[in-house]
Amino acid sequence: MKIKVDQIKAEATPLAYVEEVDALNARLAVGAPDFRVSEGMAVDLTHYRAGLDLFFTGRLKGAVTGTCARCAEDYAFQLDTPFTFVLAPRATGDGAEPELAAEDLAFSFFEGEEIDLSPLVHEQTILALPTRPLCREDCRGLCPRCGANLNSGPCGCPADTPDPRLSVLRTLLRSDH
Repeated sequence: MKIKVDQIKAEATPLAYVEEVDALNARLAVGAPDFRVSEGMAVDLTHYRAGLDLFFTGRLKGAVTGTCARCAEDYAFQLDTPFTFVLAPRATGDGAEPELAAEDLAFSFFEGEEIDLSPLVHEQTILALPTRPLCREDCRGLCPRCGANLNSGPCGCPADTPDPRLSVLRTLLRSDH
């Protein structure tokens, strides 16, 4: 979605659209291959101008499929996250890249007469994804011997036989109780 800079007024203007996910899924395949967006990402935002700066606030909503890091099963979840970003014209910068503080992470620059919201929406979507995909917090993962999904039940592999070198420690533990 592209917005002409001269169409962004001082009054807050709502905008709702569905972001296509082909380009987003291509970015995810490179940087976060455990996730993919199954349908369009619903974007509901408000934009306005204050001086030369452009302000965007809103929400992203969409269905995401992840691959669990423990059991390797696909699972679906809903992404519903707020976002805010501010764009300033590149001409106001002196060309040097200043060091960013935490409050500057929602601040960026724009050039030209048009704002392409797609890269900004993609960035906000990627930032909203979990750092480690888990189907559930208590996921038991896969058996290291046979590869069976332990969430479905025990796999049938024999129990680990204790290391005989640690038998002295086991006797110490038993004698304390």
